Amino acid sequence: MGSCHIAHDCKIGNNNIFANNTLLAGHVVVEDCAHTAGAIVVHQFCHIGSYSFVGGGSVITQDVPKYMMVSGDRAELRGLNLEGLRRHGFSSMEVRGMRRAYQKIFMSSDMNPGGLEDRLAEVERDKELAEFPAVSSMVQSIRNSFHQSRRGICKFRNWSGS
Repeated sequence: MGSCHIAHDCKIGNNNIFANNTLLAGHVVVEDCAHTAGAIVVHQFCHIGSYSFVGGGSVITQDVPKYMMVSGDRAELRGLNLEGLRRHGFSSMEVRGMRRAYQKIFMSSDMNPGGLEDRLAEVERDKELAEFPAVSSMVQSIRNSFHQSRRGICKFRNWSGS
């Protein structure tokens, strides 16, 4: 849409929607089927995962994992992009699996005080969740965001980080 800017060395996937005034700094990667609302800014070297949604007026300074919805100044994870997943044909079973995985990773109870890596490993060990390729893809997207050359992921609103 109008007044978008995609800076040098960006890699843009297929079937993305960039609303008015979407600004991508250099070296940003946007995977397939991502959607931005208006007036968003993405810091250089950030990754925006497939099927994610960035809310209007957001400032992205860290990666947005696949299937997530983020918003805010210094954007925070707000949950799964449920409407986008539905519109792209993900089954209700797949979405339920992703929702359970999201809850285990980002909304863990006091019974599992481990760090993020422990919660990701727990999701991978869950036999029911392992049946869904989208869950494995989501976990890998989160892990990839913590590689040395990456910026980590946007924080969860109620998440103390790890």
